[in-house]
Amino acid sequence: MSDPGFHSPELEHRFAPFVRVLGKGKSGSRSLSRDEARQAFGMILRGETELVQVGAFLMLLRVKEETGEELAGFVDACREEMLQPDAPLQADLDWSSYAGKRQQHPWFILSLMLLAQAGYRVLVHGADGHTLDRLYTETALQALGLPVADGWGQVGSQLDTVGLSYLPLRCFCRPLHELIQLRPLLGLRSPVNTLTRMLNPLRAPCSIQSIFHPAYAQLHQATDELLGQPRALVFKGDSGEVEIKPQADTRLHLLCAAQRNEFVLPRTLPGRVEQVLRPDVAPLRVLWRGLAGAADDGYGLSAVYATTAAALTLLQPGLDPAAAREQAKSLWRDRDTARLD
Repeated sequence: MSDPGFHSPELEHRFAPFVRVLGKGKSGSRSLSRDEARQAFGMILRGETELVQVGAFLMLLRVKEETGEELAGFVDACREEMLQPDAPLQADLDWSSYAGKRQQHPWFILSLMLLAQAGYRVLVHGADGHTLDRLYTETALQALGLPVADGWGQVGSQLDTVGLSYLPLRCFCRPLHELIQLRPLLGLRSPVNTLTRMLNPLRAPCSIQSIFHPAYAQLHQATDELLGQPRALVFKGDSGEVEIKPQADTRLHLLCAAQRNEFVLPRTLPGRVEQVLRPDVAPLRVLWRGLAGAADDGYGLSAVYATTAAALTLLQPGLDPAAAREQAKSLWRDRDTARLD
């Protein structure tokens, strides 16, 4: 029985061919070229599609599994459509933060502070609210009094003064933010959750990304190569955030001038680690300031050392992991403990 409110279109919708390419069956379907992906995603971002088409498109990609060419095309479209800074802005490190913390406190925030303290300009971008029961980076940074921007103007000021700025995705690419929010409706992550990690809106020479599943590392590297990213580091982090798990060996995937390298960061804590009941920022303040009880948090300090060291190996070509860890420890010893009051 037809819906009385439905009107059969006289002509095929311009977006329909992209859905057909992906959904024409085992023998008839194929992946999109980079240019096709750019065109299709540009239409989505500009609101030139119907919601039913967007859902079909994203889920067909999810089942098929996206390619590096497709992801690069999606990123191309986002960069064309996103808001751009009024004046040139420069960052040394692009840090994507889209997962939120669920099992541990967001220790990586202290690594961000150490890198900024060392003189690096770090842009963090992310989105919140798309998955229940997680502590998102924007909320955590605000609770700690750390820089959260509402636009590129504030980003520039924050990078100039403190070397660190977080810009929510909704402030520079609202349509993409709204696509991420479809997860509760679709019940699954979509390629949007992958491509956002590679946006690098300021084209920083170094990009650090975390993945949920090890198999995605090669896909991230292939996409970064196509995008011409000079240096990129990808690894499986805690809850999908850029944070080394000190209780596990972590395989780091480094891309440098189109050359791929892998090395393993050995675990620094033996055995299993208990999950926290609820991720919070209070333990970060205690550890950073060296307050009573700080010495008891071996997990937090180990995570900070390892995450900082991983970022330093990306930022300083040729730096070996052992030297990076010593440098991380030195930065920790020299930290401004009054920064988190």
